[in-house]
Amino acid sequence: MISDLLIAMLWSISPLGEAKVGIPYALLNGVNIYLTFAFCFLANVLVFPIMMFFLKVINLYFLKYYYYKKAALFVARRAKIGAGDNVKKYGFWGLIIFVLIPLPGTGVYAGSIAGYLFGVERKRAFLANVIGIFISCAIVWTTTLVAMEGFN
Repeated sequence: MISDLLIAMLWSISPLGEAKVGIPYALLNGVNIYLTFAFCFLANVLVFPIMMFFLKVINLYFLKYYYYKKAALFVARRAKIGAGDNVKKYGFWGLIIFVLIPLPGTGVYAGSIAGYLFGVERKRAFLANVIGIFISCAIVWTTTLVAMEGFN
């Protein structure tokens, strides 16, 4: 059970799934429903400071390399397209809405990048991401529990 919780947390930190994958994984493997929510949520929240460090330090260093810069611009364009209108128009609230949608391409990775690109103040961007992550986790958690109950 502890290994399943750790794997769920790794999924929750991963850009390949975030808590949208971590929560169902843990619940389907019998991890306590409350531990699942708490640990997957917290693991997903950890992404924001990691991304801010990456964007402020590592990204700036690697931008001088052509292939990295090309890939970084591609990711930045996708984040701007996905979140751009909402974040530009509604700022903090638009960022919350973008992050809370539990679909691929949204979430804390894209939300962190969007907040950075649109110049949302770091503390406000963090709070918007945390609120969005919490609501997204609640949606995924509830949906997974209802679906599991339906199959039983």
